[in-house]
Parts: sequence; C-alpha cells; structure tokens
Amino acid sequence: MKKQSFWILALLFLVTAFTAISWISVKENTPSEITDQTLIKVSPVLNDVTSAEEQFEQHISGVYNATELGKSQLDYEVFKKAFIGYLNLKAGNLVSEKPLLTIVDFNKRSSEKRLWIIDLANQKLLFNTLVAHGQGSGGDVPDKFSNLPNSHQSSLGFYVTSEIYQGKHGLSMKLDGMDKGFNTNAKERAVVIHGAEYVSEQFVSQHGRLGRSHGCPALPVELTGKIIDNIKGRTCLFIAGPQAEYTSQYTDKALAMNGFLASIKTI
Repeated sequence: MKKQSFWILALLFLVTAFTAISWISVKENTPSEITDQTLIKVSPVLNDVTSAEEQFEQHISGVYNATELGKSQLDYEVFKKAFIGYLNLKAGNLVSEKPLLTIVDFNKRSSEKRLWIIDLANQKLLFNTLVAHGQGSGGDVPDKFSNLPNSHQSSLGFYVTSEIYQGKHGLSMKLDGMDKGFNTNAKERAVVIHGAEYVSEQFVSQHGRLGRSHGCPALPVELTGKIIDNIKGRTCLFIAGPQAEYTSQYTDKALAMNGFLASIKTI
C-alpha cells in the first residue's frame, strides 16, 4: 500500500512540474515579446539614436575613403558638410537624380587644386582642378565674401547648376544660389561657371597665384566644356570658405540622417 501511494505521489509531482514548465515557456514566448526582439535584431538603429548616428557617420566616411578624396587633399569636414547638403537638397527634390557633387574649397590658396567633382554612385573622383575666386575676395587666399551686386566677391554656400549659354567667356553655365543672404543674388550678379585664361598652372608660375574673376568660380579653359557637360542638369555645387557667419538650412545633419535611415530597407 505504501509503495502504491509513493508512485501516485510521484506521478502527481511530475504532472505539476510539467504544467509549470509549459506555462513558463508560453509566457516567455508571448507574441508581443517576440515582435520586440525581432525589431531589435533587424533594425537596431530604430531603437538606438547613438548607433543611428554612428551608422550615418560611417556611411559618410565610407564614401570619402572609397573615393580616396584624402589623396587629393579634400578636407573631410568640408566634404561632410557638402555631402549632408547634397542629401538634403536631394530629399527636397531641389537637385536631379544625377549623383554628382561638386565642391570648391576657398579655404585653400588659389595655386592649389581646390575644385572636386565626385561621382557618388560609382565613388569616383572625376575632376580635381584649379578654380578662381572673385577679385574683391582677396589675393591668393580669399577672406571676404558677399552676396551684393558689384562687390566682385565670391559667395559661399550651396548652388544648383542651371542654364547653359554662350557668353563673352564662351561656353558658360548659370547657377541658382540656394542659401538666402549668402548667394541668392548669383543670377542677378551673373555669377556663373566659365573658363578663363588666368586659371592655369602657367599663370601661377608667373604670378604666384591665379588671376581673379568678378565673383565667378572660373575654370581652366581646356576643362570648361567637359566640366559643364558633366555637372549640367541641376546638380549640387558647394562652395566652402573662411566665413564664420555662414549658415545654411541644408547643413542640418539630423534631417539628412533621418532621410538616410528612412532609405534603409529592413528585413
């Protein structure tokens, strides 16, 4: 009788233990908790602001390194600002789908190659060449910038390439200034892309610097046609320089980052 009671008690214990284990297993795998774990695994950036920013920074530095822009002496911070602006202009449908970014860095001397044209899709540097600044902006290194007519100064900021025409400098291209207060008078001032004989290595060897324009980013004559043909069709141009008061709505990093993250497809 004692032996029979022992086996009955043992059987009841096993049944109770099995039920408890099953209940715990079900509780640990509720649909809501599985969903949360899946989201974290698939899209961790959606739940972690820091990792989202890190991913965005890695994307920018990845493009910079893949294109080997450091070898051509393009400053990373200038590239980063230009790239963020490009993303925001593109998100606002202010530039075309043509994946080109042109950068001019007037922090550099005129005798240096301070214009870059980058094919972002193929991560390729298409051009790196000389470019002139306005005679009102200074000698070898510009230090004054203006949006005013007749200032003969260069204007910083983001531009979008516009109409192509034949002018007194030959083949030329108009620019739409996008930064209010800094370059929006570009068309009124006839600030355009054109070629000039004073933009050459020979001129630098004779004078120690390039010649200067009336505010236009003037190019070497032999490259003007090729460059205009590449960057035509509403592409982005960014002109950087030492102007502390320069600000732009297009350099909003958070806005560009959100757009970048939204473009990432989750599994």
